[in-house]
Amino acid sequence: MLTALFGLVIGLIGLLLISNVTTVSSTAPSLALMVGLAVGIDYALLIVDRHRTQLAAGMDPEESAARATGTAGGAVVFAGLTVIIALSGLTVVGIPFLSVMGLAAAGTVLMAVAVAITLLPALLGFAGARLRPKAGSRAERRARYEPSPSRRAPAGERWARLVTRRPLATILVVVIGLGVLAAPATQLALAMPDNGTAAPETTQRKAYDLISDAFGPGVNGRLLVLVQSRTGHPEAAAAEVTAGLEGLRLPDVVSVGEPQIGTDGRTAILTVVPKAGPRAEATERLVREIRTRTPAMGRAADAEILVTGSTAAAIDVSDRLRASLLPFVGTVVGLALILLLMVFRSLVVPVKAAFGFLLSAGAAFGAVVAVFQWGWLAEVFGVPTSGPVFSFMPIVLIAVLFGLAMDYEVFLVARIREDHVLRGDRPGRPPVESVVAGSRHASRVVTAAALIMFAVFASFVTAEDLTLKPIAFGLAVGIVVDAFLIRLTLVPATLALTGTTAWWLPRWLDKLLPRLDIEGAKLGAER
Repeated sequence: MLTALFGLVIGLIGLLLISNVTTVSSTAPSLALMVGLAVGIDYALLIVDRHRTQLAAGMDPEESAARATGTAGGAVVFAGLTVIIALSGLTVVGIPFLSVMGLAAAGTVLMAVAVAITLLPALLGFAGARLRPKAGSRAERRARYEPSPSRRAPAGERWARLVTRRPLATILVVVIGLGVLAAPATQLALAMPDNGTAAPETTQRKAYDLISDAFGPGVNGRLLVLVQSRTGHPEAAAAEVTAGLEGLRLPDVVSVGEPQIGTDGRTAILTVVPKAGPRAEATERLVREIRTRTPAMGRAADAEILVTGSTAAAIDVSDRLRASLLPFVGTVVGLALILLLMVFRSLVVPVKAAFGFLLSAGAAFGAVVAVFQWGWLAEVFGVPTSGPVFSFMPIVLIAVLFGLAMDYEVFLVARIREDHVLRGDRPGRPPVESVVAGSRHASRVVTAAALIMFAVFASFVTAEDLTLKPIAFGLAVGIVVDAFLIRLTLVPATLALTGTTAWWLPRWLDKLLPRLDIEGAKLGAER
């Protein structure tokens, strides 16, 4: 906790200093706090758990701190790198406030990694043998555990043997179950937030509701049509455009206001009041319909016509985010898969990791749609208004969840591969034993890390900020699904099903890739 808070404070102070020279969105510190605190605790937990396990086995405290940093610390560096890549990938979208959010959160993750491999080992050395589990304690027995028919196996091992007993059945159950959970995600609707999404007790929401009741919901989402005359006669051009808009007889339009003439002698503004509110699908259709007609009206009026205003701008931002989602996912996932390929020297592991992430992300989106869009259990989670989900929620959720999912992937598969490298070539030892052994060591860390992440994200669900609430809710659901159903269930079953093929790599690719040793297999071999 101490090292996590230290890294978080440094990251947030840096963010505040940066705000003196550039604009930082109001949600950036909240996202940085949420992600930085969660990963800071998780990374420290992974190293400390490895250190205490080695101490229980009788290793010297100073040697143990060094080996824990060389093994678990290597996994932390790589896991942090995947999170940083995922969060920095938000710059691909090209929207400044999202770029700031991603880079701010990536900065706090970088601080968490730096503290975990510098300050934490120093504290471990300072603590010395005081962190050694007491003789006969549960921690000491777990560290010295050797598989035996007469001894009860740890829960992680029992679960691994259960899911690998019939791996194909396990895979089918997980995939079908998460497919059902993800089904609502197909109905995901996106829109930018407005005063209608604020908490009911806020003044802006009260004013929004009063205006809607008195004048209709469309008054809160008025469109501005900018008319710029090429001949210097804005009155005539505006009158021509007004006639054109009224002649369209669009069913979603309540009225077209009188033009306001600008002081430059060329520009006029018309106000179009839609029937529906700013986030309604009918209003979005209206904006697109008007924009398809403006070229013809512009030629008739000899003017340039643009549709703008907060409502139209929100629609444009949503379109930009939708168009950027696939390039963003492709960039981030592609880079992460290359890293996984280099680290684990396997084709199965990266593909499995990406497929598992898609399942957990689908389940997270399905839960968000059910609660925030359909209103299921909305009162339980304090959601005052149901409707379209905020447009930037999917891309932020994918960035954070992908990075954290790869954390768990690295924590688990690194221990499995470590056992495979050190003991996998023993005669008569089936490949599944490495899966079980790695799961026995890593399952406690992954479980604790997931519960910590869940607690952090769930605490933000209670916040009044409806911009952050669906992101936190989706992350809380996604973390639980990814940790327990994907990493601790689907991953062992897949590795057991594929056997030694899980670590196969074409010879030409094996020669091309650099050799990384984040699990510290060479250290274990030297010991």
